[in-house]
Amino acid sequence: MGSQPDLSHPTPMGGATAKNTFLLVAAAVVVTSAALFWGTGLRPQWWLTWLAPLPVLLISPHVTRGRAFWMAAVAWFLGSLNMWLYLLSAIAVPIPLVLILSAVPSCFFGLAVLLFRRFILRGDLWKSALSFPAFWVTFEYLNNVSSPHGTFPNLGYTQMDFLPVLQVTSVAGIWGITFCLFLLPATIAVVLNQARAVSRKNRLATAAGAFLGLVIGWGSWRVVSTPAPQHTVRVGLMATSLAAQGAKVIVLPEKIALISDQGTGQVDALYSATSTRAKASIVVGLDRGTLTKRFNEARLYFPQGTLAAIYDKHHMVPGFEDADQPGTTITVFDQPSGVWGIQICKDMDFPALSRQYGSKGVGLLLVPAWDFTLDGWLHGRMAVLRGVESGFTIVRAAKQGLLTVSDDRGRILAQQDSATVPLASLVATAPVWHDSTLYVRWGDWFAWLNAAGLVALLFSRARKQDSAL
Repeated sequence: MGSQPDLSHPTPMGGATAKNTFLLVAAAVVVTSAALFWGTGLRPQWWLTWLAPLPVLLISPHVTRGRAFWMAAVAWFLGSLNMWLYLLSAIAVPIPLVLILSAVPSCFFGLAVLLFRRFILRGDLWKSALSFPAFWVTFEYLNNVSSPHGTFPNLGYTQMDFLPVLQVTSVAGIWGITFCLFLLPATIAVVLNQARAVSRKNRLATAAGAFLGLVIGWGSWRVVSTPAPQHTVRVGLMATSLAAQGAKVIVLPEKIALISDQGTGQVDALYSATSTRAKASIVVGLDRGTLTKRFNEARLYFPQGTLAAIYDKHHMVPGFEDADQPGTTITVFDQPSGVWGIQICKDMDFPALSRQYGSKGVGLLLVPAWDFTLDGWLHGRMAVLRGVESGFTIVRAAKQGLLTVSDDRGRILAQQDSATVPLASLVATAPVWHDSTLYVRWGDWFAWLNAAGLVALLFSRARKQDSAL
């Protein structure tokens, strides 16, 4: 039985000089940062994200701790530059805060790579492969519960064009996507880094391949096996004259006007009369109150001439909505076609709120929204994922974004750009269908499982060295 390896010294690459090692590190930084730049951000190329960490993982066991950390951190930081234009121009984030928003995840990515390196130098192949995704899932979950922006930076949203893997969120939430994204490169890096321990490498590769194959295979089946909905409703988004096209529900964007408390009666009378004439339900987003104290509301009017529901937005955009008072209740109502609900824009960044609607059996969620043009695709797709997690159709009308109708599998049934098309409108048939998902029943169990696994790995003892190494 051999002695415990000294983790302060890397395993050298055969014949590598200091200059060659530097070039390999630089190449790893370039490739990983480029894959992150194009594989994440506002309009990601989903396939790049799966392999982005691989170069730095491959090199990390062959360089010192410090070099491995900085290699990974710099690569992540450079990849995060894809968000700087959006942060600086679209939402006017100060430069020091932008630097922090890039630097903090970069340092955590560096720590994740160090943890991978630690276990692979010990010969703990399974721990190497599992620690990397478990670390990042835990980091993303802690960010979700502590940040006013919820899941906005999660890697899971990079996969919105890859429907099979999206289906795992109906079981494990968005955390399931992140786990898969990091398990693949970690497993490949372990297999390619270890010249010995062939039997253990084969078992690891087989297990990881079977797991990922099951996730994608089951997801593919779930996409094509969607039950036919018993009820549908014709929906219209954002424009006028939609009733003439058969729309029975019309959704207008968030904050189309600021009204005083005294003026609400006139507004209600106007939209109630409009709803009656159109013979359609109307959801309209309004700011009600004063410049210093407001309520960001979605008001629903029925064709019978009544104000049927008022929903107050729960999650505000810091800096833009500091005067808005957060709501505390959800809005759910029964209709002949099924159960409907209402949320507003940023509320959809938080899975827990949508899960409440899923627990009420909602089959159709109506969402007034307001995006920032550049983030129209990303922010709209973030909302789409809530429907997969919690099992409902989403009708979302965004000012300066996209008008979208999506189903509980994440398919875009209809879409129209409202940022570049004047007076954009959209009419489509939306299924009113609820799928009772495991995620609704069990919540963030998979994130907690990863956190518990990470703690166990951090306090685990090094495996005993044997002749397989």
